[in-house]
Order: sequence, then C-alpha cells, then structure tokens
Amino acid sequence: MTAAQPDTSETTVVKASSTTSEVQKNALVFSPELLSMYYSRLFPFEIMYDWMSYNPSKKDSVRLFSRREFSFTIEIDREEIYIRYQSFSKQEEFRAAILQRKPMKIDIGAVFSHPPKDHKAIGQGFKTEQRELVFDIDLTDYDEVRQCGCSGAQICMKCWQMMTMAVKVMDCGLREDFGFKHIAWFYSGRRGVHAWVCDEEARKLSNEARSAVANYFEISLVAEKNKPSSVTNPLHPMMKRAVETLEPMFIKHVLPSTGQSLLAEEEKWVELLGTLPDCAERVRENLEKNWKKAESTPSEKWEELKKHLEVFTAKARGGGKSQKTISSSERSKLEAWPVETVFRSTYPRLDINVSKMQNHLLKSPFCVHPKTGRVCVPISVESVDSFDPFNVPTLPELMHELDNFDKNNPGVEVEHEWEKTSLKETFKPFTKEFLEPMWNDLCTK
Repeated sequence: MTAAQPDTSETTVVKASSTTSEVQKNALVFSPELLSMYYSRLFPFEIMYDWMSYNPSKKDSVRLFSRREFSFTIEIDREEIYIRYQSFSKQEEFRAAILQRKPMKIDIGAVFSHPPKDHKAIGQGFKTEQRELVFDIDLTDYDEVRQCGCSGAQICMKCWQMMTMAVKVMDCGLREDFGFKHIAWFYSGRRGVHAWVCDEEARKLSNEARSAVANYFEISLVAEKNKPSSVTNPLHPMMKRAVETLEPMFIKHVLPSTGQSLLAEEEKWVELLGTLPDCAERVRENLEKNWKKAESTPSEKWEELKKHLEVFTAKARGGGKSQKTISSSERSKLEAWPVETVFRSTYPRLDINVSKMQNHLLKSPFCVHPKTGRVCVPISVESVDSFDPFNVPTLPELMHELDNFDKNNPGVEVEHEWEKTSLKETFKPFTKEFLEPMWNDLCTK
C-alpha cells in the first residue's frame, strides 16, 4: 500500500480568473440551472456506482465504493471552492450529495483503506489501496506541431486527429504489451482524452509499477536535428507497431492542406527538410529544387523523400569516389529521421504525472466541462475515427432534446431519462462493450 499525501485541509478556495466576456460566453452553455437539470435528470449515477463498485453481484459493493475518494469543485460568489476527501456509502448518498452541492467539476481519486471522509480521524493508517491506471492526453501539449491555427484550448477537426492517433496507439499498446482488457476512453469535454484501465491487476499496481508502464510509452523526440533520440534501428517492437499505425494517418492528416500542411506549402516543406541531419544536405538541396519545379502531392513528396534517404544511406554505406562516407552515428540519425518525423506530429504526448501516482485525481467521466458545457462522454475505440468532439451535446442541447422527446412521445416511459437524448448513443455502448465484459470477468474470479 502507498501512503497518501493529503491536502492540509479538505477545502481550498481558488479565485475565479475568467474575464467578463468569457463568463458571458460560458453562460450560454453552462449555468447552475442547466447543471442542476443535468444532475437531476441525466447524470448516470447507476452506471457510475456499478462501475466504481467492481462487484457485479452487487453484494457488499458498498465496501469498495465507500472507500473511494471524490472531490467537488463548487462556485460561490465567483470563488471556486475545492473540496477533497468526499466519500459515500451508497449510490443514493452519492446522488444526494451531488444534487445538493451541484459541483461544477467532479474529480475521482483512489480507493483507500478507510472512507476518505474519515481521513483526519484515521491519521497515519489512512493509505491508498487501489486505483485505476489512468492516462491524460491533451492537445495543448501538441502546440509546437499544430499548424492548423489552433493553440491552447482551441481545437479543430484537423488537430483533433492527433487525439484519434493517440487513442489507437495507447489502446493497442496497453492490450498487446501489458495484457489489459478493460480500458475505458473518455472525451475530456474540451481538448483531450482520458483512459481508465480497470483490470484488477492495473488497479492494484504500485506507484513504481505505474511509473514503469507510463515510462514505457514515453519517447524522447529531440527538436535539435543532430542530437540523439530514443528512436533506434532496429526499432523496438512497440515503436515498430506504432509507426505502422501512425504513418498512414500522418500521410492523410498531417501532410496535406486538409491537415497540418506539412508538405503542402513551400515554407513548411523547406522547414521540414531543414531538420534533416547535416550529412544529408545534398538530399535537402535536390528535393527543394525538384519540388519547386514539379507538381507533386504531399504523399508523393513523402515517398520521394524517404526513397532519397534510402538511396543516400545505401551509397554512403558502400562509399565510393563520388560519395562521401558517413559515420555510423550519422547513418543511424538518417535511418531514424522518417520515424522521428512521423512520431513528432502523431505520437501520444502523455501528462505522465497523472499516471504515476495512485493518489492522483482525474476528472470524473460523465461530468460536464464548465468551459464548453459538453459532457465527458465515452469514446469507443472501434469508432474513434468518426468521433467528433463538436457533435458531443452541450447542456442546452440536452435540455432541448428532453423537451422534444416529452413533447413528441407523450406517455412513453424509459428506464433512464438519458435514453431520451443523444447521450444514449454513447452511454448504452459503454455499458454493453465495457461494463458487461468486465463484470463477466469479475464473476469468474
């Protein structure tokens, strides 16, 4: 077990920093009234309780759930009040607390040795026991390679493809290299994605083991063209699989003008060629001349560039009177350059500190982002290519959907009110594709 490092108090006051214009804009999609309506009618309390209990029989499920930490961020007189170490014995208590406090943000932490609400009385015996292995990936960490005009909190469908790539690489690696089966992906509500690895083995990983898993996916991609990187030849099997996944998406979503325009505009391809190692200066000069004269597509340019590097490296390896012989380190840099270039624009950029500690809090699935009013909905890996963050419903849209359903379907009853809205398109698959298989596995243990 890992000793917890609690805040010195349960409640922290944070001054709200939004400008007047931001507040007015946010009020269109997020307000206490809209949030109250969402919590009372649409928030999937039953799904959350069943998931966080990890007990498909529902017998003694209170044991695990009651030791789970929740934190609430509430707003009073434009001050954000951050309340940690909340815990609830039953689903009804959890629901009642949220309906009463109407938190603008909910975070979820670890399962402790004792109910977190009693942490002060427990003292030194209060320790973390388990927690999902989580990953946080945010588009702000891609700002240096986003050429679509977005930065910071801004996103568009061009740069959102980087999140699609991240989900594919991480999900495949977690399953194939570590054997995890029960992985839930969620839209963060604004500009990123979160992964929750829920296998029992993952939940019980020590902090050291979590760090090892997270570090396994870390790749050093140096910006300086003549500095060494972690991309070696032959490629590590994980990197080989990743580049096989990412290069086609790089060609489709990064190179052309419909993506990041990396090889669609002269200024950008000159900049890219400038990152070639110095020993390949002749390749750079030849390609710059060729591309200025002849019209070719970005994908054709990429294939031509790789071919030139292969030929140059092969000739340099053989030497010859007209060919400069290059060192083994220079040859390694040349061979790694195409992979590095693909990875620099596409490989997952993790907020690694989120993954390393059992006691690290992460935004709750199914809550609402206060800046966008969008729900943190599940993302199916099978359909991640078609996921559009701009199609995720906002609070006003959900209220409109509820009104329309009640108006057009008088007397029709549903088990959950979210079934009256577009939330059913993600909530139902989450139950069928994630929760039910996990419960089946838990039943066999």
